[in-house]
Amino acid sequence: MAVLIDTSFLVALAVPTDRNYRLAQAAYPLLNTVMVLPIPVLPELFYMVMTRVNYATAVRSYNFLNGAGFQVEALTPQDRNRMSEIMDKYADVEFDFVDMAIMALSERLNITRVCTFDRRDFSIYRPSHCDYLELLP
Repeated sequence: MAVLIDTSFLVALAVPTDRNYRLAQAAYPLLNTVMVLPIPVLPELFYMVMTRVNYATAVRSYNFLNGAGFQVEALTPQDRNRMSEIMDKYADVEFDFVDMAIMALSERLNITRVCTFDRRDFSIYRPSHCDYLELLP
């Protein structure tokens, strides 16, 4: 069963000072499944690691993702339309752009698991393909 990977998990994996670093380091080897990386995660991750650590660490993180067997998934017009629907429905919550991309991809790809430390947005969201998204780790 595939899992969608959120930026918060990858930042925790890359930044030793992140409060979830140890948990991410322990959880990553246990995923042992198809890891789907939404394309909007890449620039967000690069920026966050660069500003929290440095440019060299951001480059290493990017290179790790390129070689670690992640399935990088682009957004389709269908996904972008679904994101607009989510924006309208949850306007008062103001979901993060990347989170909405993950939400839309979860529905299109029929994935029910998300690896994230961002519990707020994903706990509020009610997907159309299942009752709720299972949040890991």
